[in-house]
Amino acid sequence: MTTFPGSPRLLKCGIVLLDPESGAVRGAIALQYNPETLSRSFQIQAAGSDGGDRSQALRIKGPAVESYKLDVVVNAIDQLEFPGQNPNAVAFGIQPQLALLESLIHPPSARLLANDALSQSGALEILPMETSLTILVWSTARVVPVRVTEFSITEEAFDPALNPIQAKVSLGLRVLSVDDLGFRHKGGSLFMAYLQQKEQLAAKSPSAGLSAFGIGGIP
Repeated sequence: MTTFPGSPRLLKCGIVLLDPESGAVRGAIALQYNPETLSRSFQIQAAGSDGGDRSQALRIKGPAVESYKLDVVVNAIDQLEFPGQNPNAVAFGIQPQLALLESLIHPPSARLLANDALSQSGALEILPMETSLTILVWSTARVVPVRVTEFSITEEAFDPALNPIQAKVSLGLRVLSVDDLGFRHKGGSLFMAYLQQKEQLAAKSPSAGLSAFGIGGIP
């Protein structure tokens, strides 16, 4: 990153964890480096896609199912240049950062122990554990609720104690829409704001005239 005084401030992308009931912030993970690429894919929920009534051909059942894929690079090179200021990097490499990212896909150990205690006491029903509401923040125009669907870590370099000091984390994220969460859920309202932001951006794109296609009108 340049230190030129007139250079723009580089925003970080990352993940914010919210309490699913209150919407209170539980934590935030700022990625060390912004990923170089971001892949997005969509599954359209077309009403007539199952070969049903032809009158439904132009109807859609809800928002498209959107998925993100990105690779996150984590390393301890900068910290290891100043070992006295970064004792955790010296002792553990990047394991703390990796563990923080892995917390996105594991329930807390305390919750597991509590459920085990309920099971041992003869509880008839133990509900699946609810995780934090995960929010991907990629600029002010993309603040969107997601669920982690893919997660892999490739550790690429190690220190003499075999602590990883560089790794690539591949994340697959599925956007959670109002179809998943409902309109009154905090995540549902965030999705609607995200969808409305798309509509506002689309309105800023100039419309092409039909002459650009070599036609004067639609017959």
